[in-house]
Amino acid sequence: MREGLGICAALCALSCSSSDSGSKGGGSSTGDTGSSATNVVTMQNFGMQHSGVATFYTTADGTGACLYDKTSDVNIAALNASDWANSAWCGACVDITGPNSNVERVRIVDECPDCMPGQLDLHPDAFAKLAPTSAGRIPITWTFVACDVTGPVAYKYKDGSNAYWTAVQVENSRYPISTLESSADGATWTEAARQNYNYFLNSSGFGTGTVQVRITAESGEMLVDSLPAVQPNAVTQGKAQFQ
Repeated sequence: MREGLGICAALCALSCSSSDSGSKGGGSSTGDTGSSATNVVTMQNFGMQHSGVATFYTTADGTGACLYDKTSDVNIAALNASDWANSAWCGACVDITGPNSNVERVRIVDECPDCMPGQLDLHPDAFAKLAPTSAGRIPITWTFVACDVTGPVAYKYKDGSNAYWTAVQVENSRYPISTLESSADGATWTEAARQNYNYFLNSSGFGTGTVQVRITAESGEMLVDSLPAVQPNAVTQGKAQFQ
């Protein structure tokens, strides 16, 4: 577990130093973020600047609360719990401006439940692009932006999914996904419930055959695709990407 600053954090905020002991997504390093504890990010302020601190965790590998697969990409981060919004920002991209005005883009793959509002917990190599890791934590500003993805969106059936209990994750999207609906006939649509583990769940299932899905991004754009019969862990590419 990453060590917190304890009394030092309460007394001297950003002027104190911190150390990182490498606990995935559960870092407790703290800092004065300049954000309200109730400031949950929504699409209404997508692209607006937020203030906080950046820390890093040594076990960052792309896995975590968003339930993504392991990746070799180092430009990844865990998002503080105040902005987490029930996994709504999984897969979102963030432009971070460091203390030297250098900017790096990272993708949200995990939650940092002990992080302060406005805080981002980064892969060590991503942090090192902003400042030496010896700094421990640094003041930053950041904004949600569209991701630089290539190809269409993709859909992944969760392990354990079947015709009567179906959970789907949307991958490789330029924007976070706000809703996912399914239809057997293309006329009647049923909305799946977002889960805090970054899947959309239809507790009654998609049935035994192919199914149409309609996804809406936080940008308001919609895409419609056809998925094959439910098969646990199966990934299907969509036909298009959000603009």
